[in-house]
Amino acid sequence: MLTKNFTHVNAANQPTMVDVGAKAPTRRVARAHCRVVLGEELLSRVQAGEIPSHKGPVIHTAILAGIMGAKKTADLIPLCHPLGLDDCSITIEPDGPAALRVVCTAVVTGRTGVEMEALTGATVAALTIYDMCKAFSHDISIDSVRLIEKTGGKKDFHRAENS
Repeated sequence: MLTKNFTHVNAANQPTMVDVGAKAPTRRVARAHCRVVLGEELLSRVQAGEIPSHKGPVIHTAILAGIMGAKKTADLIPLCHPLGLDDCSITIEPDGPAALRVVCTAVVTGRTGVEMEALTGATVAALTIYDMCKAFSHDISIDSVRLIEKTGGKKDFHRAENS
């Protein structure tokens, strides 16, 4: 049985934004990742830059989209605090012969964490890869979206990279 309460619900059981005003600002870092499974042939075409697009190269476009998505997290997730990110980076690398691993690292000095920004950034980058590659195959999946680590808040969190 869960003993914790939801944070975005007030005493009247109504949705509410969490009041972080009394918290001291700290440097907070969060990293999240996901996998985009493309298949071997499509992955090799993406890596070789063979997918024609007016948006630009698939990987570069996905990196830009992921950063933009992280910056817009509060517009997408109800009651999420708008944050002025200090830094946000996306890396996209091969993950086996048929997939890409997308990692988003978000950093802020503030009163609330950046987990949602990191998760959103990784996911938007993955969705951009899907969008740019769907003309070649709809047999693409996005999986294993998860928080890898967060630091700087009340409690740090670290997950083994391969779990």
